[in-house]
Amino acid sequence: MNHAARAAALILAGMTAACASGPPPSTGLAAADPHATVIDGQLWIYPTGGKGGLSLSAWSTADRTHWVKRGELIHQDRIGWIDDDGAPRHHLWAPAVITAGGHWYLYYSVGPQNPTPSRIGVAVADRPEGPFIDSGRPLLTGGNGFEAIDPMVYRDPRDGTHYLYAGGSDGSTLRVFVLKPDMVTIAREVAVDQPPNFTEGAFMHERNGTYYLSYSHGKWNGPSYSVHYATAPSPTGPWRYRGVILEGDARRQGPGHHSFVRDPASGDWLIVYHRWERPPGPGPYKGARRIAVERIAYGSDGAILPVRMTDVSP
Repeated sequence: MNHAARAAALILAGMTAACASGPPPSTGLAAADPHATVIDGQLWIYPTGGKGGLSLSAWSTADRTHWVKRGELIHQDRIGWIDDDGAPRHHLWAPAVITAGGHWYLYYSVGPQNPTPSRIGVAVADRPEGPFIDSGRPLLTGGNGFEAIDPMVYRDPRDGTHYLYAGGSDGSTLRVFVLKPDMVTIAREVAVDQPPNFTEGAFMHERNGTYYLSYSHGKWNGPSYSVHYATAPSPTGPWRYRGVILEGDARRQGPGHHSFVRDPASGDWLIVYHRWERPPGPGPYKGARRIAVERIAYGSDGAILPVRMTDVSP
């Protein structure tokens, strides 16, 4: 999306729960683009939302009912290169986190996209709550029809390779890279086919030897926003399109920009995503998006069964 629309979304994501209508979703958090992970038996979420896009924060829960804010991860004023593009203002969104070699790595989008290219940064910390120290340079810069946003880093359990997935709205192009062991440098790009209906927000997980690439499709603030997926025998394809996982219903619209995580209690897979608490209708939607959690079920052939949105955390 263009930088004005993205900036507005970041501001709206930080608004209070009173801004939304309808019943509370399964977390109650007014935020967006959640990257979920399990740390010491608790579910942590790293979302968009913080001081109108000036910073990023994390939340954790032991019961998915009571959430604890873990503080500020990073602020724009601690990113030394952020003003190098000459844009008058910037915003941070769509973070992702991973641990490797005893450190934590935070990847994040830096806008605007227009008139200057968007960028992806990476910062390092000794603890999952930070503070994170920026690496000192952009990891990836957009341009030429590619929007460098929505980073996701995945470690292949087969050989330990770390892959960076990135790309989004402007051009709707997915690119995949191999990271060097330092986790802050790109080793090489891997050529991949474009998955059908890809718009942004790629996420990778593996189950029983099958790799699941899931992603958002459609306009972020309209009724077309939804989650689709494809499967592959490797983290880089070839993709077999499998269909829609999440789409709007009579009470909620625009589910998307999600992550998959294992339930720390049962081991079941969960999908953590954001949505608009409103009935169907044309966009653009306004107000706060909310984070919700649903349980995932798989068919005998490994297919992800379509998810029915609920208001109670599984």
